[in-house]
Amino acid sequence: MNWVERSADVEIVAALIARGETPLVARLLALRGVTPETLDEFRSPKWSDLPPPDTLPGVAAAAGAVLDALKKGRKIVVFGDYDCDGLCATAILVLVLRRLAGVFGVENAEDRVAAFIPARLTEGYGLSDSSVARMLATHPDAAMIVTVDNGINAVEQIAALKARGLSVVVTDHHLPGETLPDADVVVDPKVNAPASLSELCGAAVAYFLARHLFRIVRDETGRSDVAGGLNGALLEMASLATVTDIMPLCGINRTLVYNALRDFHSRAPVGLRILYHKSARRISGRLGSKDFGCLIGPRINAVGRLGGGSEALDLLLCQETDSEKAAKLAEKIDELNESRRQIEQRMTASAMEQRESAVAAQIISFSTQEDGDSVHSGVAGIVASRMMERLKPQVPVCVLVDGKGSARAPQGYNIRDALAACSEHLFAYGGHAAAAGLGVKPGCLDAFKEAFRAECARQAASIGEDGAAEYFDAVITVSDATEEFAREVDSLGPFGDGNPEPVFALRGLWLEPRDMRRKGIDGAHLQLAFRQKSLPRVMWRGHGNKEEELRARGEAAYDILFYLRMVESDFAGTYPIINVIDMKES
Repeated sequence: MNWVERSADVEIVAALIARGETPLVARLLALRGVTPETLDEFRSPKWSDLPPPDTLPGVAAAAGAVLDALKKGRKIVVFGDYDCDGLCATAILVLVLRRLAGVFGVENAEDRVAAFIPARLTEGYGLSDSSVARMLATHPDAAMIVTVDNGINAVEQIAALKARGLSVVVTDHHLPGETLPDADVVVDPKVNAPASLSELCGAAVAYFLARHLFRIVRDETGRSDVAGGLNGALLEMASLATVTDIMPLCGINRTLVYNALRDFHSRAPVGLRILYHKSARRISGRLGSKDFGCLIGPRINAVGRLGGGSEALDLLLCQETDSEKAAKLAEKIDELNESRRQIEQRMTASAMEQRESAVAAQIISFSTQEDGDSVHSGVAGIVASRMMERLKPQVPVCVLVDGKGSARAPQGYNIRDALAACSEHLFAYGGHAAAAGLGVKPGCLDAFKEAFRAECARQAASIGEDGAAEYFDAVITVSDATEEFAREVDSLGPFGDGNPEPVFALRGLWLEPRDMRRKGIDGAHLQLAFRQKSLPRVMWRGHGNKEEELRARGEAAYDILFYLRMVESDFAGTYPIINVIDMKES
C-alpha cells in the first residue's frame, strides 16, 4: 500500500507559526482545518460557546409539546434504541422529564415518564410493528411517545399511533426518507438544520432538547435549581454517544466531547464512573476519546447486542445514592462485554477464512442452524469492522447472521447508498455512509451479493487509486519523537472522525531483532527494538505473529507509520509510546 503525505496550506502554516505554534504543530493544525482565526476556539472549546438549543429546528416546539403533556400528568414514553447512542439519549430525556415532573408536583414521576427499548433480536431497530405493539401492551395508558435516535423513517407506525390518539414527538439524527412522518413535532439535524448542527448524534439532539426544557422551566418558575445537578451528567452521556456513534469530532461535537472528557471524574453519572474504573482499572487521570470509544461505549453497546439494553439503561439512570446497584450492574455489563468479545473473535477468525480474493466487497454469511452459539447477529457490525481493518486493500464488508447483519465501509464509500441500490433484495436497511444495518429477503442472498458488489465497484472507481493509500501527516526525525512533542500532539485532541489522530512517518530505523518481545494476552502484540535508543517504547499491536518473520530477516533498516501517544497509568505514571500502523523495509 502506498504511503501518501498530506498536503498542508503553507500560508496557513506560516500564519499559525506567527501565532506561536511550532512548525510541526502548525502543520498538524492546518491539516485539520484550523486557521489563525479559529485557533483559540480549537485550543479551548468552551461549553458556553454552544449555540442556544432552540437553534436546532423543532426544539422549541418539541419542548412546548412535552411540557404541556408533563404538566397535565399525561403519560410520556421515551422510545429509544439499544445502542449506546439510543440508550444515552433515552436516559437523558427520562432523567430530565422525571426531574421536571417533580418540579411541577406531578405524582408518581417514574410512572408518568417511562422508557422503552426495543428488543434487537426479535423486534429490530426503532418503531417496528412488533416493538410498537409491545410498547402499547406494556404502557396501555401512554398518551405521548417521544422517540430518541429513531423515528424519522417510521412513517406508517407513527401514522398508526396518531390514529390511536397518541401524540408523537420525533427526535432523531438519521437521514429521512422521501416522506417525513406526520408527527406532532420532528427534531432532526438532517432536516432543515444549520450545517453546524447537522452532525449531532441522537443523544446530542436529546441534550439540546433537555437544555431548552430547563431554560423554559427556569424562566417560568424563577428557580435556578431546576436541573438539580443533572447538567454535567447529561453532557457526559451526550458526549459518550457522540464518540461511540462515530460522529465528526469538530465544531459543536468537539466542544461537547472536550468538556466531557476534561470533567468526567467529577460530572459523569455514578454508573459510568464505576464502569470506567472497572474497564480501565484506573480511578484517576484525564480521559481521551478512546476511553469513550474503546472502553465505555463498547460495554454499553454489548448489552444491546446480546440482550435488550435494560442493564445499560438502568446503569445510566443510577443516582449517586445507587452506587452499590451501579457496581452490580457494571459487573454484569462487563461480563456481557466479555461474552461479546469472545463471540466476536471466533466470528472474525471464521470470516477471515471465508474471505474471497479480488472482490469489490466481502460478504460473509453465517447461520445459527449451522454455527450455533458461536455466532450472534448482534456482533455482526463489530466483526465487519474488524475484518475491514485487516483487509489489504480495504473494501466494504457485510456480515450476515441468518440474513440479518451489518455493513462497514472504508473512507470514500457510502455504504447506505450502496444498500439503497440493492434495496429490491432487502426487507430493511438504514444507517450512515460508513456503517449500516440490513436484512436480506429469503432466497435473495446471491442476487444481493451480485448487486452489492457491483455498486461497491462503481463507488470504488469514483474514489480513484488514492482511496487505498495510507495517509500520514508528517515525516519526523528521531529527535522529534520526544515526550514534549507527544504532549503537544495530545493537546490537539479529542481525536476521532473529523479530527483524526496525527499519523507520522520515521525513516531508516535499524531493527534489532534480538531485543524484540511479544506482549499481551497470547503474545498478540510485538514490542519492537531499534538501534535508535532515544525512541519511546515502540509497539505494533496485533502483530505478535510477525516476530519470527522479522527475526529471520535479521538487522535491516525500516520505515514506520505510527501514532505518537501519551499513555497514563495509576502504576507507571505518564509516558510516551509509539504505536505502529504499518512498517516496511527502507
